Amino acid sequence: MPRLRWLMIALCFAATTINYVDRATIAVAAPFMAKDLNISPATLGFLLGAFFWTYAFMQLPFGLLVDRLGVRKSYSLAVLWWSVCTALTSLVQGAVSIFGLRLALGIGESGSYPSNTKVASLWFPKQERGLAAGIFDSGSRAGAAVSIPFVAFLIATLGWRLAFVAAGSLGVLWTFAWWILYRDPDVHPRVSASELRALRAAQPVQPASHASWRAMLRRRTVWGMMIGFFCTNFVFYFYATWFPTYLVQAHGFSLRDLGIAGMLPGLASVPSAWLGGWTSDRLHRSGWSLTAARKTCLVGGLLVSSVIALTAFIGSASWCIVLLCLSFSGIAFTGANIWSLPSDVAPDPGHVATLAGLQNSAANVAGIMTSSFTGIMVGFTNGSFIIPLCVTGAFSVLGALSYLFIVGRVEPLVLSADRMTPDIVTPLSEAHPIAR
Repeated sequence: MPRLRWLMIALCFAATTINYVDRATIAVAAPFMAKDLNISPATLGFLLGAFFWTYAFMQLPFGLLVDRLGVRKSYSLAVLWWSVCTALTSLVQGAVSIFGLRLALGIGESGSYPSNTKVASLWFPKQERGLAAGIFDSGSRAGAAVSIPFVAFLIATLGWRLAFVAAGSLGVLWTFAWWILYRDPDVHPRVSASELRALRAAQPVQPASHASWRAMLRRRTVWGMMIGFFCTNFVFYFYATWFPTYLVQAHGFSLRDLGIAGMLPGLASVPSAWLGGWTSDRLHRSGWSLTAARKTCLVGGLLVSSVIALTAFIGSASWCIVLLCLSFSGIAFTGANIWSLPSDVAPDPGHVATLAGLQNSAANVAGIMTSSFTGIMVGFTNGSFIIPLCVTGAFSVLGALSYLFIVGRVEPLVLSADRMTPDIVTPLSEAHPIAR
């Protein structure tokens, strides 16, 4: 049973890695696509952000689908959908076709994180969900890092179009493996009755809630989660969309340099994601309240990530990479705890993926804003990245404040279909006591 649940979360890690390889392929290929297809910086920013329109909008519907249809079927559908869309991007002839396929890609990829969160809630007790979330969330960093040398190599040898075909094929292979290997613990043939009882005994039992997702939106904690994650993603999506172009245009990186140094922030952030989840789990097991454990890691990671603003004033390419590694490691440290929150505060297991979809929907509006805002500012200032980088750093601080003061106690929400009592906001100074 213990080995089996780590296999399930490893499959989620692999899917998330593929998700971000597919998503980031266009970021690496963007300078070359723009040149071949005669696309301006402002239009390029618009196209990079198009993915997030449907990705953000479809989070809640896909979360509801996961909770109702089951994670095995819904995740298979999601990965197969986005893989086909990725491969078809090799056929684009201009901005219109890119725009359409980016919208379609966002629909499929919206199923990834609600599914991951559901798997963690089903297979792990709350004392280990931070690490489980850190593992599957680190796939986003691994995918972003791997895509840079992988796609750069394909572009250098075979051209940018083939990169999309190769990336799309990965998801098809994963779908077959997932369908064969995954089952919920309640029906998995390798989980005995005694092992299942032990797992359920280690998970808090919440009575089924008949409240809708609208009821959750009336809670202050949910809004704090949405705002905090929005700010976190504002930082992360600079890396996922404009980072390769930034290195090429602002620091003169060649394609070879991009393939080597450009992957370092992503690689540095993978162990940081695991560390972020392990740290909050460890703090909780040692006697800290779950609120104190999660908030300490959420706030600390975001404050560290704000150093991205300093890169706007660093002329050295080497020091720029060092600061970006530190910034994105901070985001990864935070992310593990962000993805623990839906399981921690959902009113019952049947609302975990729905709540994950809610927070991720708000968070990915940042993808639209980051990519478009950066493109407009770079074009307006004749290639300068100073304004986008400073604004991105400011959002890190704002996100830390949201988790500290808007999010209340990290505990299951008590909802009714009609009227809710207000959340109690618990800052670190009150949440830390070991005896809680």
